[in-house]
Amino acid sequence: MSKSAFVAVIGRPSAGKSTLVNALCGQKVSIVSPIPQTTRNAIRGIRTEERGQLVFVDTPGYHNSERKFNLKLTNLVKGSIDDCDIVLYLVDGSRPIGEEEAELIAMVAKARAQVVVVLNKVDLSAGANAEAAKDNAELRSALAEGLPNAAATVEISALKGDGLDKLKDELYSRAPEGHEWYPNEYYTDQEPDFRIAEIIREQVMNRTREEIPHAAYIDIEDLDLRDLEGNLIGPDSDFDPSACWDLPSHKRPKLNIRAFVCVERDSQKGIVVGKGGEIIKAIREAAELQIRELFPYFVTLDLRVKVAPKWRNDDKLIERMIH
Repeated sequence: MSKSAFVAVIGRPSAGKSTLVNALCGQKVSIVSPIPQTTRNAIRGIRTEERGQLVFVDTPGYHNSERKFNLKLTNLVKGSIDDCDIVLYLVDGSRPIGEEEAELIAMVAKARAQVVVVLNKVDLSAGANAEAAKDNAELRSALAEGLPNAAATVEISALKGDGLDKLKDELYSRAPEGHEWYPNEYYTDQEPDFRIAEIIREQVMNRTREEIPHAAYIDIEDLDLRDLEGNLIGPDSDFDPSACWDLPSHKRPKLNIRAFVCVERDSQKGIVVGKGGEIIKAIREAAELQIRELFPYFVTLDLRVKVAPKWRNDDKLIERMIH
Protein backbone atom coordinates (compact mmCIF):
# COMPACT_ATOMS: atom_id res chain seq x y z
CA MET A 1 0.00 0.00 0.00
CA SER A 2 1.31 3.47 -0.86
CA LYS A 3 1.71 6.33 1.56
CA SER A 4 -0.45 9.41 1.90
CA ALA A 5 -0.17 12.49 4.12
CA PHE A 6 -1.46 16.01 4.54
CA VAL A 7 1.49 18.29 5.29
CA ALA A 8 0.82 21.71 6.84
CA VAL A 9 3.51 24.19 5.76
CA ILE A 10 3.75 26.96 8.35
CA GLY A 11 6.17 29.77 9.12
CA ARG A 12 6.59 33.51 9.45
CA PRO A 13 5.79 35.88 6.56
CA SER A 14 8.42 35.72 3.78
CA ALA A 15 9.97 32.50 5.12
CA GLY A 16 9.61 30.99 1.63
CA LYS A 17 6.57 28.74 2.12
CA SER A 18 4.98 29.37 -1.28
CA THR A 19 8.32 29.03 -3.08
CA LEU A 20 8.88 25.71 -1.32
CA VAL A 21 5.41 24.33 -2.11
CA ASN A 22 5.80 25.28 -5.78
CA ALA A 23 9.20 23.56 -5.89
CA LEU A 24 7.96 20.40 -4.19
CA CYS A 25 4.93 20.13 -6.47
CA GLY A 26 6.81 21.00 -9.66
CA GLN A 27 4.14 23.54 -10.65
CA LYS A 28 3.01 27.01 -9.69
CA VAL A 29 0.53 26.32 -6.92
CA SER A 30 0.89 29.48 -4.81
CA ILE A 31 1.59 33.03 -5.92
CA VAL A 32 4.96 34.46 -4.87
CA SER A 33 5.81 38.04 -4.01
CA PRO A 34 8.49 39.86 -2.01
CA ILE A 35 5.61 41.46 -0.08
CA PRO A 36 5.07 39.72 3.31
CA GLN A 37 1.80 37.86 3.91
CA THR A 38 1.12 37.15 0.25
CA THR A 39 -0.82 33.95 1.01
CA ARG A 40 -4.34 34.51 2.38
CA ASN A 41 -5.76 30.97 2.26
CA ALA A 42 -4.81 27.39 3.02
CA ILE A 43 -3.76 26.44 -0.52
CA ARG A 44 -3.25 22.80 -1.39
CA GLY A 45 -0.42 21.59 -3.60
CA ILE A 46 -0.14 17.92 -4.50
CA ARG A 47 2.89 15.73 -5.17
CA THR A 48 2.27 12.18 -6.39
CA GLU A 49 4.93 9.58 -7.16
CA GLU A 50 5.32 5.80 -6.88
CA ARG A 51 5.81 5.84 -3.11
CA GLY A 52 2.62 7.82 -2.51
CA GLN A 53 0.96 11.22 -2.37
CA LEU A 54 1.79 14.26 -0.27
CA VAL A 55 -0.79 17.04 -0.01
CA PHE A 56 0.93 20.27 1.04
CA VAL A 57 -1.22 22.94 2.70
CA ASP A 58 0.45 26.31 2.16
CA THR A 59 -0.75 28.56 4.99
CA PRO A 60 -0.60 32.34 5.52
CA GLY A 61 2.50 33.64 7.26
CA TYR A 62 2.01 33.75 11.02
CA HIS A 63 1.70 37.40 12.08
CA ASN A 64 0.85 38.55 15.60
CA SER A 65 -1.87 41.16 15.16
CA GLU A 66 -5.25 41.94 16.71
CA ARG A 67 -6.76 43.14 13.43
CA LYS A 68 -9.80 41.10 12.45
CA PHE A 69 -8.37 40.09 9.08
CA ASN A 70 -5.05 38.93 10.58
CA LEU A 71 -6.79 37.05 13.39
CA LYS A 72 -8.70 35.08 10.76
CA LEU A 73 -5.41 34.19 9.06
CA THR A 74 -3.87 33.12 12.38
CA ASN A 75 -6.84 30.85 13.11
CA LEU A 76 -6.37 29.32 9.67
CA VAL A 77 -2.76 28.45 10.55
CA LYS A 78 -3.81 26.87 13.86
CA GLY A 79 -6.55 24.86 12.16
CA SER A 80 -4.12 23.53 9.55
CA ILE A 81 -1.77 22.31 12.30
CA ASP A 82 -4.65 20.48 14.00
CA ASP A 83 -5.82 18.76 10.80
CA CYS A 84 -2.56 17.50 9.30
CA ASP A 85 -0.45 14.33 9.48
CA ILE A 86 2.87 16.21 9.39
CA VAL A 87 3.77 19.79 10.33
CA LEU A 88 6.47 21.20 8.06
CA TYR A 89 7.73 24.14 10.09
CA LEU A 90 9.69 26.39 7.72
CA VAL A 91 12.17 28.76 9.34
CA ASP A 92 14.14 31.50 7.60
CA GLY A 93 17.68 30.66 8.74
CA SER A 94 18.96 34.08 7.65
CA ARG A 95 16.83 36.07 10.14
CA PRO A 96 17.10 36.51 13.91
CA ILE A 97 14.54 34.61 15.94
CA GLY A 98 12.16 37.45 16.87
CA GLU A 99 8.99 37.39 18.95
CA GLU A 100 6.78 35.87 16.26
CA GLU A 101 9.20 32.97 15.73
CA ALA A 102 9.17 32.24 19.46
CA GLU A 103 5.36 32.23 19.40
CA LEU A 104 5.35 29.86 16.44
CA ILE A 105 7.75 27.48 18.17
CA ALA A 106 5.40 27.36 21.16
CA MET A 107 2.45 26.72 18.85
CA VAL A 108 4.20 23.95 16.94
CA ALA A 109 5.33 22.31 20.18
CA LYS A 110 1.66 21.58 20.97
CA ALA A 111 1.01 19.83 17.65
CA ARG A 112 -0.20 16.24 17.80
CA ALA A 113 1.30 15.53 14.38
CA GLN A 114 4.95 14.79 13.65
CA VAL A 115 7.05 17.93 13.19
CA VAL A 116 9.73 18.33 10.54
CA VAL A 117 11.75 21.53 11.02
CA VAL A 118 13.07 22.97 7.77
CA LEU A 119 15.76 25.67 7.84
CA ASN A 120 15.41 27.65 4.62
CA LYS A 121 17.81 30.09 2.93
CA VAL A 122 20.87 28.26 4.24
CA ASP A 123 22.78 29.64 1.23
CA LEU A 124 22.28 33.16 2.63
CA SER A 125 23.24 32.31 6.22
CA ALA A 126 26.31 30.26 5.20
CA GLY A 127 28.37 33.30 4.27
CA ALA A 128 27.00 35.50 7.00
CA ASN A 129 28.97 37.98 9.08
CA ALA A 130 29.67 37.46 12.77
CA GLU A 131 26.45 39.13 13.93
CA ALA A 132 24.30 37.08 11.53
CA ALA A 133 26.12 33.90 12.55
CA LYS A 134 25.29 34.71 16.18
CA ASP A 135 21.62 35.20 15.30
CA ASN A 136 21.63 31.87 13.45
CA ALA A 137 23.14 30.10 16.45
CA GLU A 138 20.49 31.61 18.74
CA LEU A 139 17.77 30.51 16.34
CA ARG A 140 19.03 26.92 16.23
CA SER A 141 19.31 26.86 20.03
CA ALA A 142 15.73 28.10 20.40
CA LEU A 143 14.48 25.44 17.97
CA ALA A 144 16.34 22.67 19.77
CA GLU A 145 15.06 23.83 23.17
CA GLY A 146 11.49 24.55 22.11
CA LEU A 147 11.00 21.52 19.85
CA PRO A 148 13.03 18.69 21.46
CA ASN A 149 10.69 16.06 20.00
CA ALA A 150 10.89 17.24 16.38
CA ALA A 151 11.08 14.23 14.08
CA ALA A 152 13.81 15.74 11.89
CA THR A 153 15.59 18.96 10.90
CA VAL A 154 16.46 19.53 7.25
CA GLU A 155 18.45 22.43 5.75
CA ILE A 156 17.38 23.66 2.33
CA SER A 157 17.33 26.51 -0.15
CA ALA A 158 13.81 26.49 -1.59
CA LEU A 159 14.78 29.02 -4.26
CA LYS A 160 17.82 27.06 -5.49
CA GLY A 161 16.37 23.59 -4.86
CA ASP A 162 19.15 22.54 -2.50
CA GLY A 163 18.16 19.83 0.00
CA LEU A 164 14.70 19.20 -1.47
CA ASP A 165 15.36 15.53 -2.25
CA LYS A 166 16.36 14.92 1.35
CA LEU A 167 13.27 16.77 2.54
CA LYS A 168 10.98 14.67 0.33
CA ASP A 169 12.62 11.50 1.65
CA GLU A 170 11.98 12.63 5.23
CA LEU A 171 8.33 13.43 4.53
CA TYR A 172 7.61 10.17 2.72
CA SER A 173 9.37 8.14 5.43
CA ARG A 174 7.04 9.67 8.04
CA ALA A 175 3.82 9.58 6.01
CA PRO A 176 1.33 6.91 7.10
CA GLU A 177 0.07 4.27 4.72
CA GLY A 178 -3.13 5.28 3.00
CA HIS A 179 -4.96 5.82 -0.28
CA GLU A 180 -4.39 8.77 -2.59
CA TRP A 181 -6.85 11.62 -2.21
CA TYR A 182 -6.44 13.07 -5.72
CA PRO A 183 -5.89 11.70 -9.24
CA ASN A 184 -2.23 11.42 -10.25
CA GLU A 185 -2.36 14.33 -12.69
CA TYR A 186 -3.55 16.83 -10.06
CA TYR A 187 -1.03 19.27 -8.60
CA THR A 188 -3.66 21.48 -6.89
CA ASP A 189 -7.39 21.39 -6.12
CA GLN A 190 -8.04 25.12 -6.46
CA GLU A 191 -11.21 26.24 -8.24
CA PRO A 192 -10.68 28.18 -11.53
CA ASP A 193 -12.05 31.47 -10.18
CA PHE A 194 -9.73 31.32 -7.17
CA ARG A 195 -6.68 30.62 -9.33
CA ILE A 196 -7.55 33.49 -11.65
CA ALA A 197 -8.04 35.88 -8.73
CA GLU A 198 -4.70 34.88 -7.22
CA ILE A 199 -2.84 35.45 -10.48
CA ILE A 200 -4.34 38.94 -10.78
CA ARG A 201 -3.54 39.69 -7.13
CA GLU A 202 0.06 38.59 -7.63
CA GLN A 203 0.45 41.12 -10.44
CA VAL A 204 -1.14 43.85 -8.30
CA MET A 205 1.28 43.09 -5.45
CA ASN A 206 4.32 43.10 -7.69
CA ARG A 207 3.44 46.23 -9.66
CA THR A 208 2.18 48.63 -6.98
CA ARG A 209 3.67 50.32 -3.95
CA GLU A 210 2.97 51.74 -0.52
CA GLU A 211 -0.11 50.28 1.16
CA ILE A 212 -1.73 48.77 -1.95
CA PRO A 213 -0.65 45.08 -1.69
CA HIS A 214 -2.48 44.54 1.61
CA ALA A 215 -5.35 46.91 0.83
CA ALA A 216 -6.50 45.08 -2.32
CA TYR A 217 -8.55 42.02 -3.05
CA ILE A 218 -9.83 40.62 -6.35
CA ASP A 219 -13.51 40.19 -7.15
CA ILE A 220 -14.23 37.86 -10.07
CA GLU A 221 -17.49 39.23 -11.40
CA ASP A 222 -18.04 36.79 -14.26
CA LEU A 223 -16.48 33.81 -16.08
CA ASP A 224 -18.02 33.26 -19.50
CA LEU A 225 -16.88 30.32 -21.68
CA ARG A 226 -18.11 30.19 -25.28
CA ASP A 227 -17.42 28.08 -28.36
CA LEU A 228 -16.31 29.47 -31.72
CA GLU A 229 -19.94 30.15 -32.70
CA GLY A 230 -20.46 32.19 -29.55
CA ASN A 231 -22.60 29.60 -27.78
CA LEU A 232 -22.27 29.40 -24.01
CA ILE A 233 -20.51 26.27 -22.70
CA GLY A 234 -22.20 25.43 -19.42
CA PRO A 235 -20.92 23.26 -16.55
CA ASP A 236 -23.34 20.45 -17.46
CA SER A 237 -22.16 20.10 -21.07
CA ASP A 238 -20.06 17.16 -22.28
CA PHE A 239 -17.30 19.54 -23.37
CA ASP A 240 -13.76 18.14 -22.88
CA PRO A 241 -11.29 21.01 -22.26
CA SER A 242 -8.21 18.76 -22.47
CA ALA A 243 -8.79 18.35 -26.20
CA CYS A 244 -8.24 22.09 -26.71
CA TRP A 245 -4.56 22.20 -25.74
CA ASP A 246 -3.43 21.07 -29.20
CA LEU A 247 -5.52 23.69 -31.00
CA PRO A 248 -4.06 27.02 -32.17
CA SER A 249 -5.15 29.82 -29.87
CA HIS A 250 -7.58 31.38 -32.37
CA LYS A 251 -9.49 28.08 -32.65
CA ARG A 252 -9.91 27.53 -28.93
CA PRO A 253 -13.09 28.30 -26.97
CA LYS A 254 -13.08 31.82 -25.58
CA LEU A 255 -12.95 32.44 -21.84
CA ASN A 256 -14.12 35.96 -21.05
CA ILE A 257 -13.24 37.12 -17.54
CA ARG A 258 -14.61 40.23 -15.88
CA ALA A 259 -12.87 41.16 -12.64
CA PHE A 260 -12.30 44.07 -10.27
CA VAL A 261 -9.30 45.09 -8.21
CA CYS A 262 -10.97 46.31 -5.02
CA VAL A 263 -9.16 48.84 -2.83
CA GLU A 264 -10.14 50.81 0.27
CA ARG A 265 -9.74 54.45 -0.83
CA ASP A 266 -9.94 56.64 -3.93
CA SER A 267 -6.25 57.52 -3.59
CA GLN A 268 -5.40 53.82 -3.80
CA LYS A 269 -7.55 53.46 -6.89
CA GLY A 270 -5.45 56.14 -8.57
CA ILE A 271 -2.24 54.26 -7.74
CA VAL A 272 -3.55 50.98 -9.21
CA VAL A 273 -4.86 52.67 -12.36
CA GLY A 274 -1.63 54.64 -12.86
CA LYS A 275 -0.94 57.59 -15.12
CA GLY A 276 -3.02 57.19 -18.26
CA GLY A 277 -4.08 53.74 -17.08
CA GLU A 278 -0.57 52.31 -17.56
CA ILE A 279 -0.44 50.31 -14.30
CA ILE A 280 -3.81 48.57 -14.61
CA LYS A 281 -3.00 47.84 -18.27
CA ALA A 282 0.30 46.18 -17.29
CA ILE A 283 -1.44 44.17 -14.57
CA ARG A 284 -4.14 43.02 -17.00
CA GLU A 285 -1.74 42.02 -19.77
CA ALA A 286 0.61 40.10 -17.47
CA ALA A 287 -2.26 38.31 -15.72
CA GLU A 288 -3.91 37.46 -19.03
CA LEU A 289 -0.73 35.76 -20.26
CA GLN A 290 -0.41 33.66 -17.11
CA ILE A 291 -4.08 32.64 -17.16
CA ARG A 292 -3.68 31.46 -20.77
CA GLU A 293 -0.92 29.11 -19.59
CA LEU A 294 -3.30 27.54 -17.07
CA PHE A 295 -6.37 27.01 -19.22
CA PRO A 296 -6.73 25.64 -22.79
CA TYR A 297 -8.80 28.62 -23.93
CA PHE A 298 -8.33 31.94 -25.62
CA VAL A 299 -8.53 34.19 -22.57
CA THR A 300 -9.65 37.81 -22.47
CA LEU A 301 -9.55 39.72 -19.21
CA ASP A 302 -11.65 42.83 -18.55
CA LEU A 303 -10.03 44.29 -15.43
CA ARG A 304 -11.18 47.41 -13.60
CA VAL A 305 -10.66 49.08 -10.22
CA LYS A 306 -13.29 49.97 -7.66
CA VAL A 307 -13.34 51.27 -4.10
CA ALA A 308 -14.67 49.03 -1.30
CA PRO A 309 -14.23 51.03 1.92
CA LYS A 310 -13.23 49.12 5.06
CA TRP A 311 -13.51 45.74 3.33
CA ARG A 312 -11.03 44.22 5.84
CA ASN A 313 -13.71 44.68 8.54
CA ASP A 314 -16.48 43.04 6.50
CA ASP A 315 -17.09 39.70 8.27
CA LYS A 316 -19.06 38.15 5.42
CA LEU A 317 -16.47 39.10 2.81
CA ILE A 318 -13.58 37.82 4.95
CA GLU A 319 -15.44 34.56 5.49
CA ARG A 320 -15.78 34.13 1.72
CA MET A 321 -12.17 35.09 1.03
CA ILE A 322 -10.38 33.03 3.70
CA HIS A 323 -11.07 29.32 3.99
